[in-house]
Formats: sequence, structure tokens, C-alpha cells
Amino acid sequence: MKKASSFEIVAARCWNLLNEGKPFTPIFVVGVFLLYHMGQWASPGFWSACGLGLLVTLPLFVLYYCFDFPLFLRNYLWLPLIAAILVWESSEFLLYLLAIGLFLFFTIYFWGTFYYRLRIGTTWWNFTRFWKLVLKNSDSTSGNAQEQMPKFLLLLFVWNHYYRQFENGASSDIGTGLLFAGGLLLYSFILHRYLFDWKPAEIPTFTRDSSKVQAGGAALNKKVIVIVVDGMRKERFEEADAPFMKKLRSEGTEYAQMETVYPARTVVCFSSMFTGTYPREHGIRSNMVWRLGIRVESIFDSLRKVGKKGRLLGIAHLIDSMGDDVESVTAVMHNDVADRNIIERAKKIMTEQNPDLLVAQLIGVDQTGHSRGVLYDDYTQKIAEADKLIEEFVGWLEERGMMENTTLILCADHGQADGIGGHGHLDEGERYVPFFLHGPAIKQGHRIDVKHSLVSMAPTLAYLLGAPFPSHSRGPVLTEAIDQHD
Repeated sequence: MKKASSFEIVAARCWNLLNEGKPFTPIFVVGVFLLYHMGQWASPGFWSACGLGLLVTLPLFVLYYCFDFPLFLRNYLWLPLIAAILVWESSEFLLYLLAIGLFLFFTIYFWGTFYYRLRIGTTWWNFTRFWKLVLKNSDSTSGNAQEQMPKFLLLLFVWNHYYRQFENGASSDIGTGLLFAGGLLLYSFILHRYLFDWKPAEIPTFTRDSSKVQAGGAALNKKVIVIVVDGMRKERFEEADAPFMKKLRSEGTEYAQMETVYPARTVVCFSSMFTGTYPREHGIRSNMVWRLGIRVESIFDSLRKVGKKGRLLGIAHLIDSMGDDVESVTAVMHNDVADRNIIERAKKIMTEQNPDLLVAQLIGVDQTGHSRGVLYDDYTQKIAEADKLIEEFVGWLEERGMMENTTLILCADHGQADGIGGHGHLDEGERYVPFFLHGPAIKQGHRIDVKHSLVSMAPTLAYLLGAPFPSHSRGPVLTEAIDQHD
């Protein structure tokens, strides 16, 4: 299986400008506005009026970039739009119809059909299902219609109003625009201060200061294998035909209340899992990584301190945070062969490099959720396929003696919500993930019902492999799962 090419890595970063909701909104609004007024581009006064109108509207762009309006808070986005219509005269409905039409074309056909057809081989008829997923989606991407539509309609409405004002030589109500922006700031602050209350609580102390065990001593394991089934929703896993993973769970230790981090985006979650801390410290806040590389130590750095090696096998997005510790795989392949190719690559890494820690990201389940939805049989079928591949890989490791003193950890980085398999804002189906450990150092038939966080991954790996805790690790070691018998 080929690695992600340099072109693919750059293309993935460019795609995130349109995929992530925060950068998409201004890009889309500017594009629609210029397209609608294309006939005036040659007019001497167009660009000055356009620029001045944008300048007056800029505070609204900034506010909508800073405030997420996640989940049910997006319902409150329609009130500022209604207020703007009451304050200023509404006109040029063709502009707003154009914006809605282009948005639906981009999300339903270009993204949901054309893009997924070229990248993972979905049917050319995927739009017949995808339109329902876009309208229901609640995550932090551009495909969240209920969040994006009131945002871009308000920005276009206000910008176009002031563009016409400056075009006609009038600017008497700039103060009204600034007052409106101030009102929107206060409105947004109040909503997020008093209604946005579902973020997971952060652990205030570092692992090294609060842990009952110390890292850097004798290793409990020779190797640790972590298999992350990206986007595997917990209750759908229970419904899926996945006998091997469920057998490992019953024979090992399950953490039944394992909570992901916020925002629950893939690169964010992986960064938190393998540094042991939160986005505010490691610096990765979405799949759109403006500043490449995590700002703190990772488990891979910790392993190097004791002469050990770890490898992360995943798609190009993860290079943005973990850099050279990532063995990249191309994400441009049919979804039916993606996980098979990843498993074959994992075998090659184990044969040629024999790392002490291998983390493998299976992407088929997540991509099925995004392209086909999580509440359909396609999704549970992909979990069943992943189960068979994991069973094959573990059997392959056992044949080569690589499981004799090895802990196997199986988990998801986040769940997936309804709609386009969205994840980010911790909607239903996103927050809690499957998580269980299996191996000679792990208690058998054990279940932990106390809430834990995925930030415990890195310090637990460090403890099992005799490495120091990563510098900013805050998660507690999952000692409840570890068999203390000599």
C-alpha cells in the first residue's frame, strides 16, 4: 500500500479549508458575493464599495469564526438574521437563492457524491441519501446546514446592504452596523456562557504529580498494539456482528464510560490520546491545523527517551500533528479495500521495523459513516469487516510470537452522530467510545463503569512500556485494568 504523496498531504490541508466549518463560512460568503456581482467587476467603484462594505461587516465574520453555536445553540442563529431583516431593508433575493443553491450543490453533490466517488468509490447516486444527512448533520463541518445557512445568509445580507450604501455614496448607518455587531457579540456570549455546558471537564493536574504509579520503571510489556477503529459509534458496535472484538473485550478489561475530548475531531482526538492532554495545551483544535505539530511531548517522544520506538499508522491528516512519527497511508482508495490495505501495511511495519508500540488507524467505518450515514446497515457491515481484519492481524502477530508479552488496546477516537456521521460537538453517539484492553498484564473479565477520558491513553502506554509520562500528560494511568500479580 502506498504512502500518502506530498500532493495528497497538501490537498488534504486545502480540503480542510472547505470541510471545517470555521474557515468555510468566510470563504463561501466571499465567493458567493463576488460571483453574484461578477458583472460589476469592471466598474471603477465596485471594488472600493465592496471593500468598504466588507470592512463594516468584518466584525460579524469574526464573531461567527470565534463562536461555534454547537448542537441546539444553532437554532438561535436564526434570530440575528430575523433582526437584520427588521433593521435593514431586504432585497436582492436572487443573491440568497444563489447562496443556498451553491451550498446545497457543494455539500450534497460535490462533497457527498463527486468527492466521495473519486476518493473512496461511493455510488454516483449517493446524493439521493446525502441530502438527508446534510440537513440533519450537527457537527462542526461545513456540511452542518442548520448552522451554516443562517450564518452565510446574515453575512451576505449585511455585506450586500453596505455595499449598496457605499456604491450610492451613502454611509449614514455605519453606526447601526456597529451596534448590531455589538448586540451579536453580547448575544453570542450569553448563549455560550449559560447554555454551552456539555464540554467534558478537564483534569487539572499532571499525571506525574497525581498518579499512584510511576512511569519509567520496569516495563510490564514488551510491546503494545493499539488499534483505533476511527469513528466507531458505541451502540452501533454493540449491534454489529463483531465476535472477535467482543471476545477480546469479555476476556480483558472494558472501560464502559470512556469519554472522548472536545472538539471530537480525528486529529484533535489522536493528539490528545497520544500526548495525554487537551487541545488548549497540545495546540490542535480541529482537523484544520494552522500551525503544524503538537506543542508538547507525545508518547513517541517518551519512548525515544528509553531507547524504544513507536509508530503511528494513519492517514495524511495525522502528519499535521504527529509529524515524522506517522507512517502515512493514502486515503484515496475504495473504501472496501482501505482497512485491508492498512492491515497489510501494519504487517509490513511489524516485520521490517518491529516497533515497541504500534498504533494503527482503521478508517473504513468512519468513512462509511460520513458518506452513507451511521444509522444504516452499511455502517454496521463495515464494523463487521473491521472485526475480521483485526482477528486476522492478531492471528498473524501470534504466529510470529509478537503477542507473547503484548497488550492489545482496541478503541475508537470518537463516535459518530446522525446525519453525515458527524463528530465534533459531542452530539448523541459521539461522546463515549468503545475501549478495552487485552493481554497477559491485563485483568480478565473486568469491566470499569467509572467515567474515564481518552487522555489516559498516553500515560497508560508509558507505564506499560517503562517510559516516562509525556511532559503535559494529565490523564491517570488505567491501573484498574492492570493485573498486579507477579
